[in-house]
Amino acid sequence: MGLTATKVQLVFAVIAVAGLVATVWAWPRLSSRTWPSVAGRVAVLVLNQILILLALGLVINAYFGFYGSWGDLFGTDDSTAPILPLGAGAAVGQSDLVRVLGSRPVLVPKAKAGHSGGRLEQVVISGPQSRLSAPAYVYLPPQYFEKKFANTRFPAILALTGYPGDARNLITRLDFPVLAAKSILAKQISPTVLVLMRPTVAPPRDTECVDVPGGPQAETFLAKDVPHVMAGAFRVGTDAGNWGVIGGSTGGYCALKLSMRHPDAFSAAVSLSGYFHALTDVTTGDLFGGSRQLQDENDLMWRLAHLPAPPVSVLVTTSKHGEADYKTTEQFLKAVKAPMQAASLILPSGGHNFATWNRELPEALPWLAQQLHAPAQPQTRLTAARPPRPRSSAASLASSARHRQGSGRRTRPRP
Repeated sequence: MGLTATKVQLVFAVIAVAGLVATVWAWPRLSSRTWPSVAGRVAVLVLNQILILLALGLVINAYFGFYGSWGDLFGTDDSTAPILPLGAGAAVGQSDLVRVLGSRPVLVPKAKAGHSGGRLEQVVISGPQSRLSAPAYVYLPPQYFEKKFANTRFPAILALTGYPGDARNLITRLDFPVLAAKSILAKQISPTVLVLMRPTVAPPRDTECVDVPGGPQAETFLAKDVPHVMAGAFRVGTDAGNWGVIGGSTGGYCALKLSMRHPDAFSAAVSLSGYFHALTDVTTGDLFGGSRQLQDENDLMWRLAHLPAPPVSVLVTTSKHGEADYKTTEQFLKAVKAPMQAASLILPSGGHNFATWNRELPEALPWLAQQLHAPAQPQTRLTAARPPRPRSSAASLASSARHRQGSGRRTRPRP
């Protein structure tokens, strides 16, 4: 049974409860002061703690999607999959760097009859430069399959989880495909392709999207391989103006860093509760090989203070109460200078969790898509739709948020 299976959680929960019942029965029989009884009481207490922690850990892991399988947890997952043809109408040309594992339609609740939500492809992407590969999901908008768009390339957004994360969280917990489909159907944004994945490309190690000296080249994989491979396998643009990146927590830091360090690959980014320098702990190991220069180059505040600002647009989100990064986010916004442009979405309160990000995404995802340019088309040309934002639950969110563009203040992120 899989690590996140409900049966596994129930089995360990039953075992934990059984341990407590057994303790009630055994405790009186271990009440004497002899050393075997004392040792027995200690063993019973330790065993119960372990069983309870295991049961809770499995439930928490399944809820937040930290690890998707036992192999993922222990870093032993080296499974492969056969190369399959891409879905009908999906590819510009076959790419042996993309393995398609499955495909399914995206269903939009309450959509009018005849209105498709597009398709979701489950893939594995392999990087020729980094020599890394990672599982991902690719959302293809309904227009991707329409005859009049048969030769059209589309803008694309790379969406990243936190660490360790599971790409499925971007579908099951944050509902990226359905949100994108709704935004397209409402003509808030142009048809856009999404690439949904986690930044943990060398599990279980947290690389913080760094090209580790002598180690995983995570930054190269995300900034160079993914856009290149996607453009070869799907009809997406190849210019920086066609690509944006969004992420939460570690994915938020990665999103900002990828755009700031690679403005030739990404023109815009959104950081949901992200931070501004690479974290180092037991999960990361030595990320910089002892190089202070490399460490500085991965510190976004240092970059703003010592390097020319990149020509990118970014949106950062946080909460005044409940998020630890509120003050550092304010410092980041103050440090931004032209030609870089920054906007903020600051909630009155909200924790570092999916619930908060679900409140921010209805504003953040359209903002990001509206920063992108449609690729130049050989025949049909897409034009970005920029109508007024509809009044919805996202509007009430925005009314309580502060948005800042560049050095001035605005009531909304600049479209």
